[in-house]
Amino acid sequence: MTTTPTTDSRITNATLRSALFTHARPPRPSALSASLTFGWRALLKIKYVPEQLLDVIAIPIIFTLMFTYLFGGALAGSTGEYLQFLLPGTLVMTVVLVTMYAGVGLNTDITTGVFDRFRSMSIWRPAPIVGALLGDVGRYLLASTLVIMLGLVLGFRPGGGVIGVLLTVALVLVFAFSLSWIFTVLGLIMRTPSAVMSVGTVVLFPLTLASNVFVNPQTMPGWLQAFIGINPVAHLVTAARSLMMHGTVTAGQIGWVLLTSAALTAIFAPLTMLLYRNKR
Repeated sequence: MTTTPTTDSRITNATLRSALFTHARPPRPSALSASLTFGWRALLKIKYVPEQLLDVIAIPIIFTLMFTYLFGGALAGSTGEYLQFLLPGTLVMTVVLVTMYAGVGLNTDITTGVFDRFRSMSIWRPAPIVGALLGDVGRYLLASTLVIMLGLVLGFRPGGGVIGVLLTVALVLVFAFSLSWIFTVLGLIMRTPSAVMSVGTVVLFPLTLASNVFVNPQTMPGWLQAFIGINPVAHLVTAARSLMMHGTVTAGQIGWVLLTSAALTAIFAPLTMLLYRNKR
């Protein structure tokens, strides 16, 4: 036999809420707040796993020292003179190479299952990715600082002064942030973090080596000069040299870098969000 519960014995929704919640439900965090929280998470990961900074510290030091003393005497007659030409290029090259770890970190979250937990939270959907990229800006800033400090120790003297150096770093960070969106796409497509790193290396090394980082493009074959003419990394190096060495950068040089950065973000940020939303 079954009995119908009386009105007094029925548990209403209001009773359940009063038993489970003792305070008012907090408001949903804003897009900015959620993104900054995930950015802080990215920095905390470095705090608890400091080995993640090995590449950020080693790459600037190795590249600056190695290329200065390997090529300086042969290409410029002295390491000191070559350093003046090289350092803006190694600054760009170092930060650009570090951007691939944006995709590696995202892919790691996917493979470990943290990705699914973030997608189930009541937050602005792109916050985990945007926040991670904001946290990576700290890595780019650290790499830039190491290159400049080491260059000053070795004898680099920026003709553009402090303002020129600061503007150069800001321009490099803007470009690196936009370039990171390409690697978030790779992070969502590739199946393993090592695959993201392999593809990133294949993409970035031709862009950085086939550029004006190490030598003047006028000494190269015509077909290679044509590639360098459309290489966004080469345009960034040109603007960085003009800012740091002479302080005579033109609006066109900065405009090309900003236009390229805007185009990369406009193409790959929506693509990242589409893949993120449909990821299974």
